[in-house]
Order: sequence, then structure tokens, then C-alpha cells
Amino acid sequence: MQRHERFSLAERAIQIGFWVNAGLMVMKLSAGYFGRSEAVFADGMESAADFIAILSTLIALRIGRKPFDEKHPYGHGKAESISAIIVALVIFATGGWILVRSIQTIVSGAAQTPEAIAVAAALVTIIVKEALFRYSYRIGAQLQSPALLATAKDHRKDAITSIATLIGVTGAFFGLSIMDPLAAGLTSLFIFHIGYETFRSAAHDLMDGLPSVELVTAVTMLAEGVEGVEHVHEIRGRRSGQYLIIDLKLDMDPEMTVKRSHAIATEVKRRIFEHFPNVGDVMIHINPHEEEHEDLIRL
Repeated sequence: MQRHERFSLAERAIQIGFWVNAGLMVMKLSAGYFGRSEAVFADGMESAADFIAILSTLIALRIGRKPFDEKHPYGHGKAESISAIIVALVIFATGGWILVRSIQTIVSGAAQTPEAIAVAAALVTIIVKEALFRYSYRIGAQLQSPALLATAKDHRKDAITSIATLIGVTGAFFGLSIMDPLAAGLTSLFIFHIGYETFRSAAHDLMDGLPSVELVTAVTMLAEGVEGVEHVHEIRGRRSGQYLIIDLKLDMDPEMTVKRSHAIATEVKRRIFEHFPNVGDVMIHINPHEEEHEDLIRL
């Protein structure tokens, strides 16, 4: 898949979520207000907060799709991880707002009996948000896009929120009015967990954390399968948006010509690109095989 196609696919998935979320927001705010449901109205406010998250993701995709330049030789992919951090913070803030609001309602004893329209709004939200999560997660996993995966988790967070909302508003509809704000409060705990997972993943990428062990092992085996490569001395990797940047140190025959070692390194890079479409660049350093050498590093 070409670079333009990758970013277009990701942006389309984000835009679909953006407009669907807009419709759900209006529906839930209206149903919560007119249906007298604390939980459903809070769910609508959560959707309003999601606008900030989704908008930041759209902006990040626009920035991240720019090719490398003189000031950004590794591209602009980190914008996606920054966006994921913003999404995580919005999720945290939303969870905190819902928790405080529900506690205030429970303590004051101001819980009301909701209308049927509030129950219907919660049910519709569960179905729509779960469908959005599955769609966004599938595309995000395919592209390995941090921003899109964070948005997918945000959709799943909304679906979980609405399940608790449905339980609470249904119970309140049948007379247990305390269940409406109680459901909203319990939902905030799920929201905090999803926010934490999103933040941890994005922070790992921003700190240039190593990719999965499975990927590192697969790249190592592939490189060592190229004729002329005696051993992969060291391998590193870091994420830049939808792409990975791989650093390899290859042990080769010390008597090999520069031209031959360059050709072998190029073949290693070509095979990595063929097998791993989300690898954006491969930097290769060559060491003499079975000879003492010093790898200088200051980190």
C-alpha cells in the first residue's frame, strides 16, 4: 500500500467517526435533557469532548502525512503519538467530570426518573459505537496508526460507557432512580482505564520504545537469511506514526569490499521493506565478523 493510500484510508476512518459522533452527541444531549437522565446527558457531554480528540487526530494525520524535510529528517509521524496523548488526556478529563457529577447527584439526592427516550438513546449508542470501534480498530491495526488506534479505543470507551448507562437508565426507568447517577460513576472507572492504556502506548512511542519482540525476532531472522550476513549484531526500532524505523548492525566478512557489503545491506533493506509494509526506513551499520571492534555510543 502506497504512502498516500495509507494516510487517505486512515483519514477516511477518522472522518466517519467524526460525523457519526456528531449525530450521537446531538441525540444523547437531547435525550438526556428531555428524558431527564443524568447518565445519558453525561454520555452526550462525553461525545462533545470527543470532538476535541477526533479533531486533534485529524490534524495529526494531516501533519503526519507530510514527507521528511530538512528540519524533520525522520518525517512528521510523531504527530500521531502526540495526538494520542491528547486523546488520552481528554478521556481522563471526561472520566473525572462524569465521576464528580455523579457523586454530586448521589449526595444531593437529586436523581430523577428518566423517560423511555433516554433508554433508547443509550441502546442506539452501544450499537453504533461498537461498530465504529471494530471498523476503526481494523483499519488502525492494518496501518499500525497510533492516532487511529487511540480513536478506536475511544469508541470502545464510549460503547462501554453506554452499556453502564443503559443498565443505570433502565433501572431508574423502572423506579430505582439512584441507578442512573450510580451507573455514570462506575462508568468513569472504565474510562480511566482506557485513558491509561492509550496514554501508556503513546508515551512508549514518543520515548522511542522498542517494537514488539515478535517483530524484532522476525526482522533478525530475515536479515540473517541474506547471503553474506554472518550475524545480526544488534537491532533497534522506534515508531514514527504509522511507520517503524529500524536500526541494524550486521556482522560481515572483514575482507569484503565496500561495494559488496553495500549490495548485501541493500538486499537486507529490500527484503525488510517487502515483508514489513509499515517499516519506513532501515539504517544499517556493518561490523567485521569475529574481530574485536568497539561500538561507540554516548546514551
